[in-house]
Amino acid sequence: MKVLSDEQIAQMLQKTPHWKRIGKEMTRSIQFNTFREAMGFVVQVALLAEKMNHHPYIAIHYKTVVLNLMTHSVGGLTEKDFELAQQIDKIA
Repeated sequence: MKVLSDEQIAQMLQKTPHWKRIGKEMTRSIQFNTFREAMGFVVQVALLAEKMNHHPYIAIHYKTVVLNLMTHSVGGLTEKDFELAQQIDKIA
């Protein structure tokens, strides 16, 4: 697995408009109506991450969930990050 070029990342971000690139990572913040909804979403993401064997950094701030993706083994964004982002978008 190799790190995507800046050009490739820009193209992939067009397919994942809720995500933003920050340095070597991509991030998305999602606001829920209740803490319970936020935690339910986090559980779904955790199950998905286990299935894909690719784990995001997840921060929970009451009703807001912040997700950061990066393939740590190669030190940047890969296709695997965008695959996970697209799957997360489907359950968000």
